Amino acid sequence: MDLFDKCYNFTRADDVKALGLYPYFHPIEQNEGPVVRVEGKEMIMAGSNNYLGLTSHPEVKKAAAMAIEKYGTGCSGSRYLTGTLDLHIELEERLAKFLGYEAVLLFSTGYQTSLGTISTLVTKGEYVISDKENHACIVNGCVLAKGGFAEFVRFKHNDMDDLDKVLSGIPTKAPKLIVSDGVFSVTGELVNLPKMNEVAKKYGARILIDDAHGIGVVGNGGRGTVSNYNLESEIDLVMGTFSKTFASLGGFVAGKERVINYLKHLSPAIIFSASPTPASCAATLKALDILEAHPELVSQLISNADKMRKGFTELGLRIVPNQTAIVPVIVGDVDKAFLFWRKLFDSGVFVNTFIPPGVPPNMSMMRTSYMASHEDTHLNKILEVFSKVGKELGLIN
Repeated sequence: MDLFDKCYNFTRADDVKALGLYPYFHPIEQNEGPVVRVEGKEMIMAGSNNYLGLTSHPEVKKAAAMAIEKYGTGCSGSRYLTGTLDLHIELEERLAKFLGYEAVLLFSTGYQTSLGTISTLVTKGEYVISDKENHACIVNGCVLAKGGFAEFVRFKHNDMDDLDKVLSGIPTKAPKLIVSDGVFSVTGELVNLPKMNEVAKKYGARILIDDAHGIGVVGNGGRGTVSNYNLESEIDLVMGTFSKTFASLGGFVAGKERVINYLKHLSPAIIFSASPTPASCAATLKALDILEAHPELVSQLISNADKMRKGFTELGLRIVPNQTAIVPVIVGDVDKAFLFWRKLFDSGVFVNTFIPPGVPPNMSMMRTSYMASHEDTHLNKILEVFSKVGKELGLIN
């Protein structure tokens, strides 16, 4: 059997394309935030992680352009060698102050942050304990740690009693790291961080929270899940990304200076990868300026999402309750999900389709997400289209 046989035998995507229902890889031709142009027509964007609407903010775009003028388009080296700019240092210091941690280390992507942090911290004879519904980047960071002979175990989703049970079976003296999303990217649920912290302290475990979907969305001034629970002095490490609230590209981890220093000098994802670009860093810094100066953007974001939660529920659609910017609408089976997406798309609303194994069986969904820059006209149109399609497909009586 040839290595590539599985590639030629993979036809699922082709089958869905042939039906005209393929919801992925549609190129966006113009992006103004709440409105995008796809295939020559304007659509309301209800699937972006551009939570504060800053990707099209003129000050953010200007900052990125000015950074290219000053530093060029790339750094041409790793942070470890020739790739550190004063912009990197400034952004690390600003983020540490904003989040209330001693130090921050930048990575080139959020995905890299998970891999480079988890696999470097957890090594042979040590344990990493992960929520079963954590994002793939966390799972792959744990798998990479396991490849280095660490132990990788999982606990039931957001079930702190099961976490207690799992930890009780690990040798008392073994070093342990619990890793969880702060806001789960599929459902928008918040982790039960107070109870997790209580269980972690009971067994002497450290905690790492991935707050990719929490920073700029929840907490004091958008400072994330840890801030939401007032646990800044309790939680050891926080990871984040620049590709959502911060309207850019890259990632970071925040924690004690000694821990960050260790990662800085030993993480292969830092040592062997080119550093974040000047434009990415400058855009992130400007987005942070705006977030700090305008915390009301966070309130507007949640107000928009709350309107949609209420609206979908009143229509009779099934959602996953939460208090974040993500509002999943449950459709059910896969085929109906593809058809639902197509009808929304044809009606001028762009959302994300999540199907198994990304979600449990019969839980295929339209994962909608919102921005501070959505206006009532946009939100009302989305509800109107969901109502029409929901009735056509029998999800609404």
